[in-house]
Amino acid sequence: MPKATETTLEINLNALSYNFGYISSKLHKGIKLMAVVKASAYGSDSVKVAKKLEALGVDYFAVAYASEGETLRNNNLETPILVLHPQTVNFDKIVQHCLEPSIYSPLMLDRFIAFAESENLKNYPIHIKINTGMNRIGFSVNDVNYCIKKLSKTNTVTVKSIFSHLAASEDMENRVFAEKQISDFKTASEYLINNLSYTPLRHTLNTSGILNFPEAQFDMVRSGIGLYGFGNCEEENKNLRPIATLKTIISQIHTIKKGESVGYNFGFIAEKEMKSATLPLGHADGINRAYGKGNGFVTIHGKKAPMIGNICMDMLMVDITNIPCEEGDEVIVFGEKNATAEEFASSIHSISYEIITAISPRVKRIFVD
Repeated sequence: MPKATETTLEINLNALSYNFGYISSKLHKGIKLMAVVKASAYGSDSVKVAKKLEALGVDYFAVAYASEGETLRNNNLETPILVLHPQTVNFDKIVQHCLEPSIYSPLMLDRFIAFAESENLKNYPIHIKINTGMNRIGFSVNDVNYCIKKLSKTNTVTVKSIFSHLAASEDMENRVFAEKQISDFKTASEYLINNLSYTPLRHTLNTSGILNFPEAQFDMVRSGIGLYGFGNCEEENKNLRPIATLKTIISQIHTIKKGESVGYNFGFIAEKEMKSATLPLGHADGINRAYGKGNGFVTIHGKKAPMIGNICMDMLMVDITNIPCEEGDEVIVFGEKNATAEEFASSIHSISYEIITAISPRVKRIFVD
């Protein structure tokens, strides 16, 4: 890998291919795979990642908002795209770019059918989201009859899939809850299908669900964080490769005398003579202000350098007293092996999802393939 000469987020598309292969190996024959590429493909680059996945043969993409799907279509991605959280104001954008909305409530179903009728649409693909216990969005099980009634009176839409979402598929201590969700989804989706004249796809497993509940793959599964290198448990993390490495350099080295402070508001006071290194990234780049003051570390020449003082907007400081290094040397903020985003997140009681999606667009992306 090239050495950093500035702050960069290096995206390893070979690692993405590896993760895609590993997750695909867990699927039963004929099961489709939906890749979740929302939030700039979890902080990387949705277009680059989606193009790689399309070349690998992924069956579906999922994005959060219509604008994310529009970006993919504008870059010539042709794979079907599910919009997980469409909004009424974006229905025209959804149809214009051949996106497929998740319909999650009676109100949303009424509004999309009305829109489809006004546009003279026929059999436009929609996806019915059922709430089985996440209690975020989705039709309640009791609303399935409403779906059936509305769908039976129109030919403007067709149900491409029925899906739900597991609340804690990585938490095997609460396996009973996930199993109840799966059972409720099976019952509700079968009832809906039995009242349609065709058979939509069904899917409810996310990355952890794929790994922990292979019996519930139905027709398709969804993977987000797994594609980016995390399996939501220490054992599965060993089988995946993080695709993103945040690198920077040492801008300046200081010798700090005993009693001197570092950074804003005396956030660090040296208890003895020491050395600090200043790095060109800060909270405007996605390094949360919860870091610093001993929380978090970076890696320099394979050694951990704790963050000290308060994180600045564009800079942060680390303790390099016991690390031989020079100005201009490369620094790994997070990446693979012993400095993953998950480990980086743990020091502020966060998760890998939050860390990798927080990296600012101003941080230069470099792609390795």
